[in-house]
Amino acid sequence: MGIQKDRVKFNVGGRIFETTATTLANAGRNSLFGAMFDDEWNLNSDATIIEHFIDRNPNCFSALLDLLRTGELYLPQNLPEKLLYREALFYGLLDHVRSAKWGPFDGNRLRLARSVTGQAPGDGTAIRAGPDGGCCVAHGSMVHVYDWMMEEHPPINLDYQRVNDAGWIDSENIVLSACERLGKGDGGMGLFSASTGELRYKFNVKHENQVKSYTAGALSFSSDYKLFSSCKGRSNEYGIGVWDQVTGKQIDFFYEPPVGHLVMLISYNVATLFPRKDNCYISLLDFRDKSMVWSWSDIGTPITDERRVRDAIAMEETSSICVVNEYEDLGFMDLRRNAGSVRWSSRSRLMKGKMPDEPCYPKLALHEGQLFSSMNDCISVFCGPDWVLTSRLRRSYGGSICDFSISGDRLFALHSEENVFDIWETSPPPII
Repeated sequence: MGIQKDRVKFNVGGRIFETTATTLANAGRNSLFGAMFDDEWNLNSDATIIEHFIDRNPNCFSALLDLLRTGELYLPQNLPEKLLYREALFYGLLDHVRSAKWGPFDGNRLRLARSVTGQAPGDGTAIRAGPDGGCCVAHGSMVHVYDWMMEEHPPINLDYQRVNDAGWIDSENIVLSACERLGKGDGGMGLFSASTGELRYKFNVKHENQVKSYTAGALSFSSDYKLFSSCKGRSNEYGIGVWDQVTGKQIDFFYEPPVGHLVMLISYNVATLFPRKDNCYISLLDFRDKSMVWSWSDIGTPITDERRVRDAIAMEETSSICVVNEYEDLGFMDLRRNAGSVRWSSRSRLMKGKMPDEPCYPKLALHEGQLFSSMNDCISVFCGPDWVLTSRLRRSYGGSICDFSISGDRLFALHSEENVFDIWETSPPPII
């Protein structure tokens, strides 16, 4: 490739472009240009075709062709970014554009790309990052959905049912859990289209072949396409339901004491967390025999103790659970030990005297071997076997961070005092 016979000529909107088969092959098999090659990546040649005519925008074609040549994306000042994205979608090059705009996720190299002011009045309650770089933000009974270009899709309105949690099945589908409305029989969970907001189907709870009304809480997903949710019935029955993500059919149900949110999935086990103002409970459930195989509680801890757990996540590689208190102290529990004692890594002395008027409880996330903890108006990044603090992410306005989420090589942080969320990205690697 790249020699004289592999040169290809295009007429795009009246402008002539000439390139090589090698450059076009960089677009990949699923692009518009992929059809120009045979199964062995040899250019399909037709002596009767002198040039290929494409009735599209030539300025966008020029920028995308340079992207295939160099791996870098350059937008001339007179070229609207949205127009380029539309043309990239036509050519099947959106993934190439995304890769050029931000690089593989690294918590220690994140930069604040932009802040987005939400459309809904009042504060947001939850934010969830999508697999393609978009996100959704819950405000009461309304969920606002954004694609990776931060274009907002039609919102999802649950008609005065408060949204408790949200999760992405894939880039086109979102699961929402909501409270039951008394006398209405609504509530539970539904699968919605991310692009249109349309309800595709509901996840029902059945008991003795009867559909039950329930409030759905925290959501969690497994790699074998199972959906888990904490549930509460009308008679205060608590438990965890299991559904097939693809069909929406209920697979299993486990009754247990009140469940706050699900914190992990390890093999056949589901860990749950139920934090309250007075005490916290963490349990590990085995769905194979419907049993609780491990549990921990801070009952007996003095009310004035600073080490009261506010959030927890699973660390599957080390068979442990990481917890955090309201002062961002990190604690670790080894699941292989029945005692379940917490090994704390104290940082409270650094936080005393710095609490805001309306603090938000810290939240945890584990992503690609890095540990993240939000506290007040910043997010801390911890790395290494001893989880050493290596970076802090902070911006100047918006108030405390009430929620954050990582996916699609982006970190989204939702602020509590203003209806605004931040987008953090890793700069793309330099082209040598």
